[in-house]
Amino acid sequence: MLRALLVVLLVAAPRAAAAQDLEARARALHRDAIVVDGHNDVPMLLLDLEFDLAMDGAAPGAKSPWPWVFLPWLPGAPSGDALRTDTDLARMEKGGLDAQFFSIWVDPDHYDPERPGVATARAQAMIDVVLGQVQRHPQRLALATSADDVRRIVGAGRHAALMGLEGGHAIEDDLGTLRRYHAQGVRYMTLTWSFSHGWGDSSGDEGTHGGLTEFGRDVVREMNDLGMIVDISHVSDATFWDALETSRAPLIASHSSARAIAPHPRNLSDDMLRAVGESGGVVMLNFGGLFLDPRKVGTWNHVKNTLRYGFPVPTTLAMLADHVEHVARMAGVDHVGLGSDFDGTLFLPVADFPNLTVELARRGWSDADLRKLLGENLLRVLARVQALASPPGPR
Repeated sequence: MLRALLVVLLVAAPRAAAAQDLEARARALHRDAIVVDGHNDVPMLLLDLEFDLAMDGAAPGAKSPWPWVFLPWLPGAPSGDALRTDTDLARMEKGGLDAQFFSIWVDPDHYDPERPGVATARAQAMIDVVLGQVQRHPQRLALATSADDVRRIVGAGRHAALMGLEGGHAIEDDLGTLRRYHAQGVRYMTLTWSFSHGWGDSSGDEGTHGGLTEFGRDVVREMNDLGMIVDISHVSDATFWDALETSRAPLIASHSSARAIAPHPRNLSDDMLRAVGESGGVVMLNFGGLFLDPRKVGTWNHVKNTLRYGFPVPTTLAMLADHVEHVARMAGVDHVGLGSDFDGTLFLPVADFPNLTVELARRGWSDADLRKLLGENLLRVLARVQALASPPGPR
């Protein structure tokens, strides 16, 4: 018995040391790499609930905003430093997050073709609140509008703030408004959100156009001319293929996962994943359990499995890593990235960016491939889209 125990210890000790060494190297690589998150919805909390990125969004006793997001008439909504968020500057620093695309999302309540100007005013207010955070925290945060900006800002020890417009309804069918958003720093636009609008169909409903209208194709062409990335998260399958056919520049999915694993209509099929890769684009993985965990796809599934397994049904880090690896197999390792959807989705895995890097390193990912996933792939696409602009470069 003693001999057997000694053998176990002699075998286990080197393995434990090797595991510790691998983790240390992965964390060092994560800290050294440029880490880009493609999608974060904290601007709605900055605007509506007076949160500030310098506050402690994980403070003990702080409340989640989600009950009030779904039921805004409930009394007692938290605000400011009483608000529990997924995002703040301290955790961005701790997690090695270098560059964040902040989502300019216009709630459907602000969109009505019979009330022109309401949606654009809401989008402008969200742009202003992001720019306000940059002005308020200049030692920690700076606006980036190009890949070179990101590298310069990160090299100076600050976080790069980028903006993406979530939902083409926010331009209110006006290319001039699209140009105005771009001039203020918006560098991608998600063609639809979870509902179809006047020129494009969404994955969130039955649709009305069979994809993009001719004006919708004009929007894609204008985005190409501006050097603004076309984002196909949230769109219907038909809109996806129309956008791919129309765009002369690579596309991204800023916060989507793999439909083959979790059959949510917002996730991308294997054919779509391959097509994004062939276009030179990037699929950025959503961290939300609704899009990673097949047990949670659809509200009823989540309720049913919560009753079956107890609350909460955990979404694990391994599930997120499985989606990352599936996308890398289908699209290619040059075409996968991260788009957390922090502060915009539910049932996040108990994980952070460094833990994901460690998990993938354990699965055999090389340092070079990890750097691509963490940010280099997205920076390549941003640079390429801007290089293909007409005239070339940002304008």
